[in-house]
Amino acid sequence: MGIFSKLFNKNSEGIPSKNVEDFVSLTRVYFQSVIAANLGITNIRYVPDVANFKRLFKIPTQGGRLGQAEKAASRKMLMQDYGISENFFKEIDASIKKHCRTQNDVQGYLFMYQGFSSDLMMLMGNLMQWKFRMPAVFKGALRSMTAKTVHDVCTKTVWKKDDVHKTAMTVRQYKERLGYSEEWMAEYVYNVVILAKKEPRNKDAEATKA
Repeated sequence: MGIFSKLFNKNSEGIPSKNVEDFVSLTRVYFQSVIAANLGITNIRYVPDVANFKRLFKIPTQGGRLGQAEKAASRKMLMQDYGISENFFKEIDASIKKHCRTQNDVQGYLFMYQGFSSDLMMLMGNLMQWKFRMPAVFKGALRSMTAKTVHDVCTKTVWKKDDVHKTAMTVRQYKERLGYSEEWMAEYVYNVVILAKKEPRNKDAEATKA
């Protein structure tokens, strides 16, 4: 998410308990937990984020099925800590159910989702630069602007810049193939943006010195 760190100039004291990395990691845990539960995966090395999550929070395997307890726990955390909606999870469940029918489908699906997520965030970073600098108190306005920009990405056919046009078309192709809605995209982007605004500005400087 380096593109966002360059856009946010507000300093903050200390390291927030909720950040982009945790949010994205929890989302990956949920994805992998659903896949493990649906396909009856028993080898935990096949779902590395679930393995780390399970070990960190000491989550016992539920009913002898990997993924069930981890899915519930990550879902609860995302809802309580980040305010994620029920529909967000329903769309993930439906997309995985449709596209991951065997273990052979999983790697391709996750690769496609990663491309979708990366291109979406890069595109939104380019299109909403000045809006991302809005003070966090204007959350409602930022949420509305995010939803409008996502709608433009999904419906607008002509863009002034060639690179923006190409990326927008790629994102739309990913969206149709994976089966995610504009609402899902807007919720994901909005949460990443809000969390990125809270992260300390000196983080990059410290990384450079290390």
